[in-house]
This record gives sequence, C-alpha cells and structure tokens, in this order.
Amino acid sequence: MFLFVTAVKLLAEIALMALLGQWLLGKLAGARREQNFFYQLLGLLGRPAVLVARRVTPAFIDQRHVPLVAFAILGMVWLAATLAKIQLCLAMGVTLCQ
Repeated sequence: MFLFVTAVKLLAEIALMALLGQWLLGKLAGARREQNFFYQLLGLLGRPAVLVARRVTPAFIDQRHVPLVAFAILGMVWLAATLAKIQLCLAMGVTLCQ
C-alpha cells in the first residue's frame, strides 16, 4: 500500500510540475509558444491529466480553463496522497519510511 501511495504522489507531482512549467513557459514564450519544443514536451507530460479533467468538467466550462481544472484536481490528489503517506508512515514507524 505504501508503494502505491508513493507512486500516486509521484505521478501527481510530475503532472503538477509539467502543467505549471507549461504555463510559465507559455507566459515567457508569448504567441510563439506552440512552436517551442519544451512547451510541447511539457504539454505531453500534462496531457493525461488534462484529458481526465476534460471528461469530468461540465460542458459550460471553457476549454482554455480545463488545464486549470486539471491542476486543481491534481493538487487535491497530491494532498490526499501526502496525507495517506503520512498516515502510513506513522502506522509503520517513521524509521521504515526513510
């Protein structure tokens, strides 16, 4: 169970950092962001989370806000996984979690 919670937390962290990095790089690159290789790479890493968010959001949510919804969902998943990991570490003993 500990390995599963750690893996979920790691995947959420990767996707969160990819979405944040893509947003920041989009702000820096401006209008030519779609031609930027690293912008596309970060989009590829964050795409699964955005697709899941697109499926769970209602139709009246604008498509340009879906990555923000994905970021919020990933933030909640990360928080839940962190709390679960802390709880498991306290139950197993802190020395086993290092």
